[in-house]
Amino acid sequence: MDFLPVSLKLAGQRCLIVGGGSIAWRKAQLLALADACIDVLSPEIDPQLLSLIEAGQGRHIRASYSSITALSHYRLVIAATNDAAVNAQVFDDCEAQHILVNSVDDPPHCRFMMPAIIDRSPLVISIATGGASPVLARQLRTQIEGLLPARLGELVGFSAEWRPAVKEKISHPDQRRVFWETLYQSPIHEMVLAGNLSAAHEAMPAFLDQWQNPAGEVYLVGAGPGDPDLLTFKALRLMQQADVIVYDRLVSEPILNLCRRDADKIYVGKARSKHAVPQEGINALLVRLAQEGKRVCRLKGGDPFIFGRGGEEIEELFTAGIKFQVVPGITAASGCSAYAGIPLTHRDYAQSVRFLTGHLKEGSPELPWRELVYENQTLVLYMGLVGLEKICEQLIAHGQRPDMPVALVSKGTTPEQT
Repeated sequence: MDFLPVSLKLAGQRCLIVGGGSIAWRKAQLLALADACIDVLSPEIDPQLLSLIEAGQGRHIRASYSSITALSHYRLVIAATNDAAVNAQVFDDCEAQHILVNSVDDPPHCRFMMPAIIDRSPLVISIATGGASPVLARQLRTQIEGLLPARLGELVGFSAEWRPAVKEKISHPDQRRVFWETLYQSPIHEMVLAGNLSAAHEAMPAFLDQWQNPAGEVYLVGAGPGDPDLLTFKALRLMQQADVIVYDRLVSEPILNLCRRDADKIYVGKARSKHAVPQEGINALLVRLAQEGKRVCRLKGGDPFIFGRGGEEIEELFTAGIKFQVVPGITAASGCSAYAGIPLTHRDYAQSVRFLTGHLKEGSPELPWRELVYENQTLVLYMGLVGLEKICEQLIAHGQRPDMPVALVSKGTTPEQT
């Protein structure tokens, strides 16, 4: 990212706006919401802007900007003139003194950006494009604002009031996080959003006293063939609430980036003859993590139950008495065929489809070759690249036409698909 999103506490801090027109007025309104003390440097000033800054103990400095302007006592500076050269000079001077500076509509001359804001104080949501498209940021703000409950800020305030009591009752940070996640799906959450704060406060002591850390659980989640847009809603939700992500080699980086950022991530990928962790070790790892009370997302490429060894993993979990959920994913056969424009079934050419593994066992694929040489069916071979030559030899030897069309798809559904 080009800009790190941060929140600045500016209450009572002196800030400078260079420029006194409508642009300066808009920026001053935002600073005033943060209770900043605003000075404006400009020969002339908009009357609304003057009233705003005077109400907050700010002052109008009736002068043009020059390099000798004293900047050192300002926390941040905004260059909001209609003169690009002046704005650039303000930026250079602030940079030399390590002062945060923003030049309006001029990203190269900005050390910080002012995002579009959704204000449900104390909850504040910002949407930024790094100055590339402020209009888009405002449109997104409008769309998101319509999805958020009006009293969301009251829920944040309610949580802040109860935070010390929760911390005293539940000492472990991970357990506290689970408590809050549970609360935000409880009737108390709905009471606050409905404006019934007194009932929520009355219900909270009993809710806190009766709360117990839930047992660990494992989510076997199909991540699909690679394109993040092919994830299901449920897969994304569980990925973002899991404490630990145990993931395979075939899980793409863009998908992994959608997981909860502070979750522990454990790689257990398997490539031909190179297993980071053997399957028995993966099974034991899932059981151990769940027994520690953690929510574990076992993230697999494609679908967990189609050549994903998900069956072996849930067997182990069932034996150990561990709760689990299975979330299907779009299997590679479906995703790759769709992105390549090849239907797996077709009324005129293929009335059936078979999913097969091309994985070599003792140097040769073990497949029912005679059954595979059949008209009007599609064969889909997973993991077939290494054994491709032997697979073709066996199919031809059992009667398949040597000129039968074949599609070989690699990195399916991603921009690198070939």
